[in-house]
Amino acid sequence: MKTMLSVALATLVLSGMARAEDARTPIVLGNDERAMVLKEMREFLDALRKMNAALAEENFAAAAQAARKVGRAAQQQVPPGLKKKLPRDFMQLGGATHAAFDRWAMDAETMEDVSLSLKQMGRLMNNCVACHARYRIEGPHRD
Repeated sequence: MKTMLSVALATLVLSGMARAEDARTPIVLGNDERAMVLKEMREFLDALRKMNAALAEENFAAAAQAARKVGRAAQQQVPPGLKKKLPRDFMQLGGATHAAFDRWAMDAETMEDVSLSLKQMGRLMNNCVACHARYRIEGPHRD
């Protein structure tokens, strides 16, 4: 009986949470544009995974290479039409994140300090968290 009550209570709480309104700013994009932005976010995450794995082996060259793949050079691949659709703050945060990956790569290679690299990685990831907390990417609305 106690277990059933716990399950019922958990179900109520979770269903209420699922209905809670998402207060993040929606960014509505076409399907191809949405796919491009989401791909870039996955590339950030994959770079962080590779950077972390390389740091565990103290392979600073591999860590820096992973970071540079999503640095400023990657930002240049975004079509101008898409850039015009994205909110200014979103673009600024994205630009700062790309630049942070480049700075991180440079510091990792020149300083070869795992502790410092991990601290910098934590600060870099704050950009990811801030963006995901503020925005949500949506596809075209259909009526």
